[in-house]
Amino acid sequence: METTIAAIATAPGMGAVGMIRVSGPDAFARVSDCLQGGRRVERMKERYATLTKVVDTQGLVLDEVLVTCFHGPRSYTGEDTVEIACHGGVLVMRRVLERLLDVGVQPAGAGEFSQRAFLNGKMDLTQAEAVMDLISAQTELAMRAAHEQLQGTLGDASESIREDILGIAAHIEAYIDFPDEDIDTDTGAALLGRIRSVGSKIQKLLQTAEQGRILREGVRTVIFGSPNAGKSSLLNRLLGYDRAIVSDIEGTTRDTVEEVLNLQGIPVRLIDTAGMRQSEDRIEQQGVKRTRDQLETADLILEVVDGTQPRVIHLSDEEIGRRHHIVVINKADLELHADWSNVAGVKISCTEEVGLDTLINTIAHELSMGAGEWGGHAVAINTRHQACLKRAKVALEAAEFTLEDGQGAEFISVELREAMELIGEIAGRIDTEELLGEIFSSFCIGK
Repeated sequence: METTIAAIATAPGMGAVGMIRVSGPDAFARVSDCLQGGRRVERMKERYATLTKVVDTQGLVLDEVLVTCFHGPRSYTGEDTVEIACHGGVLVMRRVLERLLDVGVQPAGAGEFSQRAFLNGKMDLTQAEAVMDLISAQTELAMRAAHEQLQGTLGDASESIREDILGIAAHIEAYIDFPDEDIDTDTGAALLGRIRSVGSKIQKLLQTAEQGRILREGVRTVIFGSPNAGKSSLLNRLLGYDRAIVSDIEGTTRDTVEEVLNLQGIPVRLIDTAGMRQSEDRIEQQGVKRTRDQLETADLILEVVDGTQPRVIHLSDEEIGRRHHIVVINKADLELHADWSNVAGVKISCTEEVGLDTLINTIAHELSMGAGEWGGHAVAINTRHQACLKRAKVALEAAEFTLEDGQGAEFISVELREAMELIGEIAGRIDTEELLGEIFSSFCIGK
């Protein structure tokens, strides 16, 4: 029998109001055991807040609360659910939760409420993942993408693909059932066209993987250059407040400093790094090594240079590779060195706060952050979705090759079934306990 679980569902810390969620077959009875006068939750008007008191075993009042009940399956989890709105003090909420545990309610694990919602058919796996994406969204675009997924956009798209493959597989199965019938040329060509059409749909979803990664994790933007070029000053100016220590002393920044900037709806993860130079200082050497490590994983490199000094090349074109790279020529309010006269870059002054808007627009252009590239994406897949889609595409390509090669229908059917199972994994049509554990373990307690 399913247990009844409870957890504090609001963020840790002090606030005006805090909420405790209780869900399970005995939710109403167990909460009733904690209320003054044995007030029965099941007799309360559903979905209406009822003022009452939570008391301890001696009848002493722990808190005056608002209780709202939701009868299953018309609840978030699909089970009988109670939400208790307490005063938001840390001690108050902990005492109320402890009281619930005293009467037999079990503490909820990370993501257990959403996992129950999935298992009870209230949402598919993509929608469950979208819950966490919505909670952690840092920009409007990230929130919009999470909302779209929460509405079932990705689940519907993957289910449509799975049904297309199912239709092709059913056609192939007919030839297996009647082994005397061969797949004629016209039929084979039609089936190939259908397989390729499905492959195109998969490819369209795969093309949103990079947008999905950036919306969830941000654009990894490494600010690097020589000491005293103005890297930390640039970080502070872009953020709008002093986050990094600024000093004329070389080697002030020895470790990486990381903050997120909302740039036209896209999270840009700014990483300030130690200045690149030869040093005998072992700690500074470690800082330079960390700078190089950060550069290897960067999406965008902002190379900050002191425009009054001769040019020093720290990275070759091979080291930059295919990553986005912008040269930021700082101290443009002073007389620039001749080395920078023919270098393509954005001229700024951190002290005079000149050229920052131009730099922001240049970053947006470099990353193709226009509404045409980002605003129209209803789906932004994550790494798990991407892996399933890639493997399904390989299975479809194998089926396509087998069909073109004139091999038996049985071999084609095997590849199609594999593709179907992989697509089904996206929305949780086919799942394993290990997969569910991995996904919901990243959720916060209470959700």
